[in-house]
Amino acid sequence: MARIPYASPEDFSPDTAKLMDQLAPLNIFAMLATAPHLLRPFIGLGTAFLYKGELDPVTRECAILRVGYLANATYETTQHEKIGRDIGMDDALIAAVKSGPGASGLTDEQALTLAFVDDIIANVKASPQTFDPALSHFGAARLQELTLVTGYYMMVCRFLETFEVELEAAPVNVGIT
Repeated sequence: MARIPYASPEDFSPDTAKLMDQLAPLNIFAMLATAPHLLRPFIGLGTAFLYKGELDPVTRECAILRVGYLANATYETTQHEKIGRDIGMDDALIAAVKSGPGASGLTDEQALTLAFVDDIIANVKASPQTFDPALSHFGAARLQELTLVTGYYMMVCRFLETFEVELEAAPVNVGIT
């Protein structure tokens, strides 16, 4: 059970109601709508990563899932395992992401991504051993995106776990590619 009540549609301002009507009916949004001044910026940054990002979608989902696994965030990993499958990730790849950068079955890019994510989560700042190969592979803009995706989803996981946001009763199609 969530630690505080989800926002009630009857209490939404017209602006919040309009925004919520445009979103998938996810509990994370219903929880965040209790602080409606944060909802639009939260959605904006997430949308930038999920719909406008330059990272390969599978690489992005590998990073997001790795963050979720490291944070023990069940809501996050459940949602993004589904998204991963929707974009072509199979169970073996998802299991490899859960195991970490040394797992078999990862491409070089996926292993590099997981090593980078693990390093910045554990150490705040990437070591030269992960930063230099990641910069060489991704270039500056995509490495910045990977870093921000990691930080954003760390924030998402902290939010979900702090407020004990529950999984939806039925799966929700969020339409992310």
